[in-house]
Amino acid sequence: MHRLELKIPPVALVLLFALTIWFVARMSSWACVQIPGREWVALMLLIVGFALIIAGAVTFISAKTTVNPMTPGLTTSIVNRGVYKLSRNPMYLGFFLILAGWGMFLANILSALLLPLFILCMNRFQIIPEENALLTKFGDEYARYLESVRRWI
Repeated sequence: MHRLELKIPPVALVLLFALTIWFVARMSSWACVQIPGREWVALMLLIVGFALIIAGAVTFISAKTTVNPMTPGLTTSIVNRGVYKLSRNPMYLGFFLILAGWGMFLANILSALLLPLFILCMNRFQIIPEENALLTKFGDEYARYLESVRRWI
């Protein structure tokens, strides 16, 4: 187990990436591009991102299981309904869409290159450790869920 696994709250990681995306855009104005309708596209990405986060959290709460991503061992059940039929991580997908919307609004190519890094960090330090904890706790039932629903989309 790596010492950063399950140690950085996903919201903190999103804020760190949002700030970094802004900083890169500010320091590299030469990499800005013109995107027609970028404000509307950015707004739609933000709305869909927030909707996924809310839908995911509401589904967890209705299942009476923990919403805290730092303690997957406290999970009381496998949530496989609602948005969790489409994605194993709709809240993280929502975070990604919010960052993509922010990047779209800033319209900077270099900033956009940080989005795959966000996915890599989330996979390595949050999602894979969560999945391992849930596999340990729920075994074959969770393994079947992993096989039937994609990690992101």
